Formats: sequence, C-alpha cells, structure tokens
Amino acid sequence: MTVSIDNRLSALAGRYDALLCDVWGVIHNGVAAFPDAVEALSHYRAGGGRVILITNAPRANADVYTQLDRLNVPRAAYDTIVTSGDLTRGAILARAGQSVFHLGPERDRSVFAGIDVRFAGMDDADFIVCTGLFNDDTETAENYRDMLGRARSRSLFMACANPDVIVEKGGRIIYCAGALADLYRDLGGDVLYAGKPYAPIYEAAFAAAEKFTGMPVARSRMLAIGDSVRTDFTGARNLGLDFLFVTSGIHAEELGARDAPDATMLAKMFAGTGALPMAATARLRW
Repeated sequence: MTVSIDNRLSALAGRYDALLCDVWGVIHNGVAAFPDAVEALSHYRAGGGRVILITNAPRANADVYTQLDRLNVPRAAYDTIVTSGDLTRGAILARAGQSVFHLGPERDRSVFAGIDVRFAGMDDADFIVCTGLFNDDTETAENYRDMLGRARSRSLFMACANPDVIVEKGGRIIYCAGALADLYRDLGGDVLYAGKPYAPIYEAAFAAAEKFTGMPVARSRMLAIGDSVRTDFTGARNLGLDFLFVTSGIHAEELGARDAPDATMLAKMFAGTGALPMAATARLRW
C-alpha cells in the first residue's frame, strides 16, 4: 500500500466545494499558528470554497474563535467552527436537573455557559462531563484510575467532550479527555464520545457546509483534513469522505523527520486500518 506524500491543497482544491478541517495539529500547535496552513485555507476560501473547522475542543465554539484570534488566525481563513464541546452541551441539557461532576481544567468551564447546572463532587454527582485532565502538564490517565474506579462503582454516565487521547502542544505531547474516557470505558463505564470520529459532529459540519454554500454538499465534494488516525482519518473513512493526512501532527515522531515523512513508515501506520488516506502532506500548504 502506498500513498502520495507532499500534496499541496492547490492541486486538490478544484475537486471539492468544502473542507472539513481539523484545528489543533493542522492550523496550530496550541502555542503558535502555522502560517502555511492559514495561507492555504485563505486561498481556498478566496476561490469560493467553504471551510468548516471541525474540532474536538471540549469548549463552546465561541472560545475557539477567541483562541484563533489570539493566535492571529484570520477569520478570512474559515467560515465557521463546529466543536465537540457544542455537542457535549446537548448531552448536558438532556440531563437537566441532574448534578454533574466536571472532570477537567477550569479553562473548559465555558462548555456549561448559559446552562443551569448543579455541580457536585465525584461521590455525589449524577453524571460526569470530562473535558480533560486537571493538570495536563504533569498528569496521565493513570493518575485517575482510582477516581474512575469509584465512578464505575456508582455506574456513572460520562460525557467525553474531547475524544482525542493526545495532542501536541508546543512540540510536546499532552493527554486529553479521550485518554480518561478510554480508561473509564475499559473499566466498564458508560461513555458518550461527543466528537470525532463519531457521526454526530460530522452531521453538524455537513449542516454548516450546507448553510454556507446554500445547498447540500455531496460527500464526494468534501475533503476532510487532519493529523490523527484514530479520530480524523477514522471519522472521514466512516462517513465516506476523502481525507488529506497531515503528517507533522501527533504522529510526526512515528513517521521520521517532521518535514520529510518516511513513505514506508506511513504505509505501515495505515496498514492496520485496511485503508489509506487519499493523500498526505507534511504540512497543510497551498
């Protein structure tokens, strides 16, 4: 199995009416934006294409707009943002009147904004909303095994606001809510994953694409872009979308040099999935 590497978006753009583009790892690394990616998306939109950012950020999309503004990603580079945090809000609203334990850092509290929520400790709550680790600078999922064991003993439902297991932040790998959710699921817990690779977040992105194009967009006319095999590639494959794989994200070390990925290692990475992305590139660029 082989896949073309070093593809430019300009060579692919004419085939598609809309892009469903990942954010962290493709447009920025949590610390700085990638100028080539910003330029590529801006060019695509200037030519009439629509760009829907689709992210497993465990926050409302207003917070992601603010983050991108802070990183100097111009709004001309995209049309709108669909977040797993927005879908998590639906799960919270569906449990109105129940108390919630928020497992995650204070910065993610916007997922509850505008919702009448009663917070409680793990041992008293009716369900869990997991947005991440309390301290992703120093902790891993194993730090939470005992806590999650107590939650499992009470048969608590967990809404996972970010199915990502890891992301790259400023050149280092940190753990995300998906790592905790996977551990809880392995312990026998009931988990809702509110993001990629699961269908609901893509359905929201399809609706957004239709809104901005003024008509339904055929899946054959959409290109998904991302850096994660587990979430981005799997989600695109399950929904029948062409996929452009960005190798310099979370899998960069597995593929050799960040700016010169090894084609053999790339093929080996995807061998276990039984499929290949339509194309790959070290970095998203026009």
